[in-house]
Amino acid sequence: MSVRQDELLAAVRAAPEGPAVLAVFDLSAVLDETPPPRRLLPRRTDPVARVLLDGLRGGMDDGRYSRFLHRACTTLAGRRHEEITAVGRRLFRSRVYGHLYPEAWQLVRAHRACGHTVVLVGEQTRYQLAPVAEELGIEHVLGTTLDTDSDGVLTGQVRGKALWRGDKAEAVRAFAQARGLDPARGWVYTGNAGDTALLGLAGHPVPVCPEPAPIDAASFRRRRNPRPVDYARTVAGFAALLGGASAGVLVKAPTRRRRAMADGLMALGTRATLATLGVRVRVSGAHNARSPRPAVFLFNHQSQFDVIIVPYVLGGGVTGIGKKELTRNPVFGPLMRFVGVTFIDRSSTERARAALAPVVDTLRSGLSIAVAPEGTRSYSPEVGPFKKGAFHIALQAGVPVIPVVIRNAGDIAWRNSMIARSGTVDVAILDPIDVRDWDPADLDERVEQVRLLFLRTLLDWPEPDR
Repeated sequence: MSVRQDELLAAVRAAPEGPAVLAVFDLSAVLDETPPPRRLLPRRTDPVARVLLDGLRGGMDDGRYSRFLHRACTTLAGRRHEEITAVGRRLFRSRVYGHLYPEAWQLVRAHRACGHTVVLVGEQTRYQLAPVAEELGIEHVLGTTLDTDSDGVLTGQVRGKALWRGDKAEAVRAFAQARGLDPARGWVYTGNAGDTALLGLAGHPVPVCPEPAPIDAASFRRRRNPRPVDYARTVAGFAALLGGASAGVLVKAPTRRRRAMADGLMALGTRATLATLGVRVRVSGAHNARSPRPAVFLFNHQSQFDVIIVPYVLGGGVTGIGKKELTRNPVFGPLMRFVGVTFIDRSSTERARAALAPVVDTLRSGLSIAVAPEGTRSYSPEVGPFKKGAFHIALQAGVPVIPVVIRNAGDIAWRNSMIARSGTVDVAILDPIDVRDWDPADLDERVEQVRLLFLRTLLDWPEPDR
């Protein structure tokens, strides 16, 4: 059998804490190297982006790597370091982020929680590696360095050695030696079959393979690109959303109460959408969605389909807060307006505060609010910094905040994609947090404690309800 993720996490947590323990992640253990083929890229794609994307493809041998490095040197020569850095960051946020392994994020987070020295290494250039490390919170990056002159312009040469095969292991050994670290006490994760020298450094070598994995290898789920069936299923899902929403309104229309019709819209619309998409939702702590009410429900935000998942698990009696841009969405916009979502203009702090003021009255009237305190969707399972607006609202209304932790939503639909895949989403609705005795002077610390609660839940997931 392959090595289970929970066994790997348990081993990391049982290890000694502190920076003396080294955890090395090769890019192949972090990124499922299956970006879209070059032929599928728009013809006007920047040649810099094309060459950087080429270097992220898996299955390289000596010849392919040599050709990639030659193209990189010739294509990037004469360009400024800052320009290539910006292209690498844009490329990650547009095409690469969806291929991050969630399992790798969990392991990186577990090592960071133990205070270990975490390193991302790869034969690629730092322009390809650095955005990945930044998203995962990895401080140290070892990659092939392209030379620059005194003005920061690339010369078309490699500075030092290209980190290919054994030279990658040597770079890790030199890094460890410079910091007085013993790799034999640490971990190495890699998905490259040729990284035997790198694996040989570690006391805990972990080969990584996409599932199904062989014996003694960690099995990570493939991060595939959308298929034609996914596009067809998504179109059907939107049709089901509109049909279910209309049916929900009609069923409740005899009541002549807008709130009842809004609840019917959300109940039937979300149920029909998830069933059509083939998405199963497993819930832990469902009782916390029902009581106490009203409450401010806080959810982590990675997918556009969170607006379907959250009302599905919370049931009726809930509206939301969303960014003003959602009003332009031809499907979600009208539906969200009907259920009473408050839209805020993030470009203006004053207008945002003015828009949020009536939400306190909404809570006092008995209607709950669902809000994503990150304020934007994340590129990975990482939970970003929380804004304090939702907590101020809860304080003023005297209602609890209830964390709603969503796992695997990024598997269903990537951050910037409206194309959904079938699969399973896990949702943990945690115990209510009473904020009535919170001191506003301590709000920053309190908010951070709630964010860390999300992270701890993602790393140590509760059992689903029976």
